[in-house]
Amino acid sequence: MTVKMVLMYVLKIIGIIIGIVVLYAALGYFLPFIEVSAKDDGEKKVIPVYIYTNGVHTDIVMPVKNDVQDWSAKIPFSNTRSRRTDYQYIGVGWGDKGFYLDTPTWADLKFSTAFKAAFWLSESAMHCTYYESMKEGADCKMMMISRTQYKNLVQFVENKFDKDRNGNFVLIPTNAVYSDHDAFYDAKGKYSFLYTCNTWANDGLKAAGQTAAWWTPSDFGIFQHYK
Repeated sequence: MTVKMVLMYVLKIIGIIIGIVVLYAALGYFLPFIEVSAKDDGEKKVIPVYIYTNGVHTDIVMPVKNDVQDWSAKIPFSNTRSRRTDYQYIGVGWGDKGFYLDTPTWADLKFSTAFKAAFWLSESAMHCTYYESMKEGADCKMMMISRTQYKNLVQFVENKFDKDRNGNFVLIPTNAVYSDHDAFYDAKGKYSFLYTCNTWANDGLKAAGQTAAWWTPSDFGIFQHYK
């Protein structure tokens, strides 16, 4: 094989990679504009639920405790550094374990972490954060949902947690927490460029019968429907 042929193969491979990246970027921008409309189940909307983004990850934020679910019984306050028991809300996000634990800032991102996350090669985790209160803004939107819709959302979120033989969520022992009121747990599923943390949160909105994007890899795709 001549040098010219090798060069041609290399250029073709580079062209294919660039084409895939461009196609992904285009689909990631345009497909989220296709809206999945909210479904009204006819029940009173009595439970406040929030979507919250830190600019990268979208979390689903729910009341810590009500007559439908007591999250503190499954995600103990004692698993946080503060151990406080007066929090009112809990945010739950699903994502790549390597990103969550090894990449506190973009400056810490390693090629190996990004590669594994993009191509189904690493484990996933649930990031659970307690809050005293929630404040609406560009990064935080509230919706009122019915008890039935909330039950469906709770089931959706719970189903993503790994559980031990006794049915308990599995805590990840780590010092890589972001604050004194959060913790990480093992999760099911593989993160990829086709199914991201934001895709999961968007699917959670669908499970609860709320407005969502048809598909989105980004928080932008979710929040544009909640302006």
